[in-house]
Amino acid sequence: MSPTPPDIKLRAFQFAVRIVALCRSLDKKPGASRTLSGQLLRSGTSIGANVEEANGSQSKADFTAKMYIACKEARETNYWLRLLVATKLLPQNLLAPLADESNQIVATLTAIVKKSKSK
Repeated sequence: MSPTPPDIKLRAFQFAVRIVALCRSLDKKPGASRTLSGQLLRSGTSIGANVEEANGSQSKADFTAKMYIACKEARETNYWLRLLVATKLLPQNLLAPLADESNQIVATLTAIVKKSKSK
């Protein structure tokens, strides 16, 4: 089992805080915004939760699996952010920093999973 780098734990938590703030704003709008907000909230906050679970994993395989799930959730979050822009529910310039951070989190988690599998 590999220890989780502290940076990714903090980044995932701070990212989740930003996602919650965005979703609170989206929830004030009717229709599709609210529906997409729920999807974004689930995936965006799940990243950090899975990273935390990986820290308490019982084996290397369990660690790798949980980090892989966190990575999948980060990819899903990126999808919802792109969809919000593509459907013009939110402007691209507002979501660009969050999308960039989710891409960086995906890259970091992918590297952690690859390294964990190779050990």
